[in-house]
Amino acid sequence: LAYSAQDLILEPYAGLVFGFTPGQSTKLSGIQHAGVLVGMVLVAFAGLGFAGRKLGSLKAWTVGGCLVSAVMLLAIAFAGSVGPNFPFRETVFMLGVSNGAFAVAAIGSMMALASQGREKREGLRMGLWGAAQAIAFGLGGVVGTAALDLSRIALGGAQPAYAAVFLLIALMFAAAAWLGARIGAVPLPPTPAFARHAAGD
Repeated sequence: LAYSAQDLILEPYAGLVFGFTPGQSTKLSGIQHAGVLVGMVLVAFAGLGFAGRKLGSLKAWTVGGCLVSAVMLLAIAFAGSVGPNFPFRETVFMLGVSNGAFAVAAIGSMMALASQGREKREGLRMGLWGAAQAIAFGLGGVVGTAALDLSRIALGGAQPAYAAVFLLIALMFAAAAWLGARIGAVPLPPTPAFARHAAGD
């Protein structure tokens, strides 16, 4: 829910608060998506490990990705009060990195957890997880934009309204990190043979 709630309000925020043109705000999405790709690659390299040791677990990457996403959203929330000198593009890129790491680790955890417990329930577990993800993804856009409209009515200005919504989404990511921390640790899956070959193992 937090992951998708930020999606539809980030570009308008850049235009209204920082004066980005439509072209510049569109490029902002590209910067964020490039960060998402980097985050995904980071988790993949963590699976390869270093000197035979994997760098963390899926649980650690999930919780860490959520927490860093929350911090980046807090920074974005207060960016408007700082003004043009704030490194907005860099913060959006780091938000993408943390989002990508969280997303890949969460999916990996789901796939690992689906096979735990009673047998012959994997399909049902994955189906329920997919349904929950789809519902949250669809609601995210509605929640984010509706919260923005309500905040503008309550607070009267664009900048405080956007700040309030980004703070709300940051709290949602913090709640997601708390939920993720309660799940039993799931080790990174074994490195596939083709990846070991590519790494020279």
